[in-house]
Formats: sequence, structure tokens, C-alpha cells
Amino acid sequence: MTFSLTALQQAYLTDQMNKVSRSFALVVPAVENPLREYLAVAYLICRVVDNIEDCTQPFTWQQERFAEFVTLLDFPEQAHELLAVWELEPWPGLSHDEMQMMGVAGGLMLWQIYAQIPEHPRSSIAHWTLVMAQGMEQVINPNQTDFFFSFDGVRLPRSAEDYDRYCFYVAGTVGHMISELAISHYGLHGAAAERLLVNSEASGRALQKTNIVKDFAKDLQRGACFLPADWLHQANYKPLSLAGAPRSWKEKVLANVLVEFEDAVNYVLDLPHAAAGFRQASLLMMLPGYQTLLVAARKHDHLFTPAHHVKISRQTMAKCLVDARLMVTDDDAILAYSRNMRAELSQALEPDR
Repeated sequence: MTFSLTALQQAYLTDQMNKVSRSFALVVPAVENPLREYLAVAYLICRVVDNIEDCTQPFTWQQERFAEFVTLLDFPEQAHELLAVWELEPWPGLSHDEMQMMGVAGGLMLWQIYAQIPEHPRSSIAHWTLVMAQGMEQVINPNQTDFFFSFDGVRLPRSAEDYDRYCFYVAGTVGHMISELAISHYGLHGAAAERLLVNSEASGRALQKTNIVKDFAKDLQRGACFLPADWLHQANYKPLSLAGAPRSWKEKVLANVLVEFEDAVNYVLDLPHAAAGFRQASLLMMLPGYQTLLVAARKHDHLFTPAHHVKISRQTMAKCLVDARLMVTDDDAILAYSRNMRAELSQALEPDR
């Protein structure tokens, strides 16, 4: 089956990527076609799942939308009919662009392109976005309290294991999905493919845990926390009221993310140099994550307080773009970057002398 998009379809993917995630929109162009287009479609379908989860409608309403999402994965030819129903529904909690994606005008072309993707890559997208949707449904289910539960009006995971389980559903699934797509695209086999899959999950978790630290205060505003209750208990639950936390506790949170980044580095190193586009894309995700973690470490006095604000500058992002291009096939440079980041993070967290 030949996969070829029209200029209009290509423009649609570019426009939608820029609307929903400018950072990921910078990543995708590094990759060769058709993998570039597969990744764009996969990412946008993941955003459809996010939109259902983020909508503040009752859980029973969200359950219905998740069931319809599964129908779209299996029968994308029904997209016009389903999206016509969706666009008549209110979607509180979503931005204008997010709501547009859930209707015919903004969403139909996505599912039309998805239907054109050859069976093998489309099955990877369908499988892992289904796992993601099923996991998110568990997270928001108010009747399922053994995974996430409510504490003082905030919904959060019970344990560190549940924290990792949540990160698997929302990001580890993405790591598996894009790795399968890359393995197929570059024709990787045997040990090379197996090594890539080993760290694919941790690579996704590293970025998700970075975002959890970065967005902690913003998530609290909508009644959500993704750090586990057994950790928060150690800090007397003070972070949930933005009342700060002991330095050692903040170090624990950041150290947990850093371990995931070490596996993410191995993920990049396991990519053959011939897969230069996907290597560069992986670095374009990893390097800003490292830099975001460093900002958090340098602002550790403000973490989990009303002054909690973690964001890298445009200049830092621009430097990440340059660094990713320069070190794409230089394994020694990648390892040196990782060592330097660990040293800087450690230094940032040292007590003031």
C-alpha cells in the first residue's frame, strides 16, 4: 500500500501540530517521511485522548466518548458521523483549538489520513493509543480508588508504583508506539530492535515526569496531582497546599526523574547512526527535558510553593535545537552532555554555603 499525502493534508498536519504543541512541532520535521507523517498523526490522535480526559464533563459522559474513540480507531470511515455528534456536545475545559479537533471541520482530515496509513504502522498507532485511552479511563474513574483517589479535593496516585503506572499509560505507551514505528521505518531487526524497546518506556516516562514537576502548580488548580500519596505523606502533604517541602524531599522527586533520563540516554545511543532523523528527534525531546529539570533544581527554594514556576527560555530551547543537530551521531558528545547535566543538577541542589 502506497502512502502519499496531498499538499492540503500535509498543511493540515503542520497546522494542527503548531496549534496543539509547538514543542513537538519542532521535533517532527527532523524525521524522514513517511515516519514524520506517521508520528504527527499518532501524536494528534493521542491529543484526542487527552481532550476526552481533560474535558470536565461527568465521568459517564467521558466513558461514552472513550468508547466512541475506540470505534474511530477500528472504523475511521465512520469519523464524519461520530465527529458530527461530538461537535454538538459541549467540551468544557478545552481550548478553542482543542474543541475544533473534536469536530468535523478540525478533526475529520486527521482520521482520513489515519485511514490511509498502511496496516502495520496503523496497527501500532491503534494498539498503543487504545492502551493509553484505557489507562486514562481508569485514572479518572471516581469508582476506582485503588489506583487514583481523592484527598482534600485533589485526585492523585496512591503509591510510587501507581505513579509509574500512570506515566506508562500517558507516556510509556507513546515511547513504545514511536519506537515500533521507527523500527519498522528503518528496518531494524533482532538485537537492535530489542535494545530499543527496552528503554522506550523509560524514555517516555522521563519526559512525563519532567512535565509533572513543571506543571505541578497548574495541575493543582484543576484538582489534580500526579506525585504519589506515599511520597506526599513524607512531606506532610504540604505540597498540595503549595506550602513547600523539605529539600531532601524535593531532591527525591528530581532524582527519580533523573534516573529515567539515564535510560533515555541509552535509548538514543541504541539507535543506529543511520536512523539520524529519529535520533535527532529523540534528542530534541530529551535535551529540553534535561534543561527543564535543571531549571527546577536551580529554583528548588520555590518548588511546591505559590512561586512554583519552571520553564526554559526561548534561548535555551534554541540552544537545544543546535546541540541536537551537532551531536546527533556523536555518542561521546551525548554521554558528555548527560554527565554534565547530572553534575549541574547535583551542584544546583547543594545547600548554600
